[in-house]
Amino acid sequence: MKYGISIQSILKMMMIGLSMISCSNNKKDDSAGNKTGDNTSIASADKTKEIYSILNLVKENKIIPDSIIRALNAQHHQLKVLERRTVPGPFEAPKMKYYTDYIAKVENLPVINPGPGEYVHVMEGQRNGYNNLTIGITETFPNGAPPMHSHEGEESHVLLEGEILYALNDTLFTLKGPYIVNIPAGVPHAFKNLGKKTANLVVIFPTNIWKYDVLDYFPFKSDTAAPVSKFKKYKNNLAKK
Repeated sequence: MKYGISIQSILKMMMIGLSMISCSNNKKDDSAGNKTGDNTSIASADKTKEIYSILNLVKENKIIPDSIIRALNAQHHQLKVLERRTVPGPFEAPKMKYYTDYIAKVENLPVINPGPGEYVHVMEGQRNGYNNLTIGITETFPNGAPPMHSHEGEESHVLLEGEILYALNDTLFTLKGPYIVNIPAGVPHAFKNLGKKTANLVVIFPTNIWKYDVLDYFPFKSDTAAPVSKFKKYKNNLAKK
């Protein structure tokens, strides 16, 4: 007995049917909002979020500067010191007996929020068994920046990827990672993320205490291209003194 339809024709019709079902499912997904364009925008938005969790956010201690703090800063600049900030306590230093005492997981570190769009995971040396080392890992969002500030000791910035605008004393400059920046002791400085992704700067101090002095000046405006005229005014004021 002969049939009017061959096996090859039947297989071809089955493949067409499966293709139509697949298209139908894709349309349903699209109607539910799972479009390719939406996924791209979501992925893009994720780049502006923190890379590591900032759930351990703590409120910084803010201290009114005394005559010693003001005198130390006056050796390096003429800006007014608004306050000194530190990481709140209390804490219990590790006994350095077990291997786990030598490890600091980023997700377990306290997080501070020095300025708009700027968070720092703080590995303070005295809380982690170090005598002369403190390290911070920033979550610097696009356009995020800390206030202009200074430290009693020198500091180093390490960035593997990103673009940062720096204000270092009376100088403005832009750097793209990877780089290492040397920030001398007492020098006023701030930085701003010019990129479209969150930047993770590693900031390193040869001390086991995290502290910095906030100064009465901010070199950046919301428009990343506009701080120059304001900064020139700041430089001119320095030159007069």
